[in-house]
Amino acid sequence: MLEQADGTYLVSRYRDIVTLLHDPRISSRGPGAAGIIRRDPPEHDRMRQILMRHYGPPETPGRIEGMRAGIVDLVTSLIDRLGGQNQVDLIDEFAYPLPVTVICQLLGVPLEDEPRFRVWADSIVDNVGPVGSAADQARRQRELDGAFAQISEYLGTLADARRQTPGDDLISALVTDDRTWEGMSRAELLANAATLLLAGHLTTVNLIGNGMLTLLRQPSVLDRLRAEPGFAVPVVEELLRYEPPVHFLTRVALDDIDIAGVTIPAGAQIRLALAAGNRDPDHVRDPDRFDPGRHGPGPADGHQPRRGQHLGFGGGIHYCFGAPLARLEGQIALTELAQRLDSPRLLADPPPYRLNAILRGPRHLLIGYDRVRPARKPGSSRPDATKAGAGQPR
Repeated sequence: MLEQADGTYLVSRYRDIVTLLHDPRISSRGPGAAGIIRRDPPEHDRMRQILMRHYGPPETPGRIEGMRAGIVDLVTSLIDRLGGQNQVDLIDEFAYPLPVTVICQLLGVPLEDEPRFRVWADSIVDNVGPVGSAADQARRQRELDGAFAQISEYLGTLADARRQTPGDDLISALVTDDRTWEGMSRAELLANAATLLLAGHLTTVNLIGNGMLTLLRQPSVLDRLRAEPGFAVPVVEELLRYEPPVHFLTRVALDDIDIAGVTIPAGAQIRLALAAGNRDPDHVRDPDRFDPGRHGPGPADGHQPRRGQHLGFGGGIHYCFGAPLARLEGQIALTELAQRLDSPRLLADPPPYRLNAILRGPRHLLIGYDRVRPARKPGSSRPDATKAGAGQPR
């Protein structure tokens, strides 16, 4: 626990972060869009329940698993395009187009509109996070608000069209369900749709980029993943611990909170350093070592977390809404890259990173390889997150 010069409190120990993520005396409220990320109970719970009706169990248990075959086909197609060359920027040619296509399919957003919302997404990535002077932060907040307003306007037009001519996508399901409008305003629906569109691909870009970077630095793990597709499940869990896509969250104390021998006063801003908590030596043995074996099915011993015992998806009531989809994309993508790229290697290490304190991942990832191997035949062994029990929060 560290009180910083600006009066904020930085929390870095795993147990303290988990405690605060479950403490009703801290608030997620903040400026900007009125989606679930920036709302507390009961508004958060009401909106999350409405969104979940058409996303996951119990009312729509098969939506994410039903996307598996399409994700495999998309990954296959993207890797096929890498043939005939010997190097690639994996972010631009694979790690970005994969999740952005998947989230567009899930929501019902036309993929041809991607160049429009990529501009807004880049603005948000460039401006999110408490960096700079108060005046600079105010400017950044104005730019964030402007980007979210443009996205909401775009999604409002799309939602109106889906209400008239629905498809089998998530936005269509929400806008044609009378129960949605009984508990959610139009502004709330659009804010949440914008959150899902952006968070649904930006963080997964980082998961895949961080994942391939880590695997190329860990050749023995890459070799095992190539030979054992099912190994993707613990690999992704360890990636979420070792190199999470989101490095910290910001909260506000609603009351005086005593934790770790320090009193955080009401009104103080709290920064939860998720990445540091994941490497807390009191939580995990040898925390700077990448070891997927930590996430096996056996019981935790206090220094070897079970699957899911990390902060890669946050925790508490704000546990990442898209975690099952992100896990599925990461498992399939990394397995296929491991199996199909012959002798992959880093061409720039370290790679250039985005200048963002919250969303941590390479801006570019240049890799070389000898050739692209043919895709496996349909029905061959693939990682199955559902059977492995990796798709649900713990």
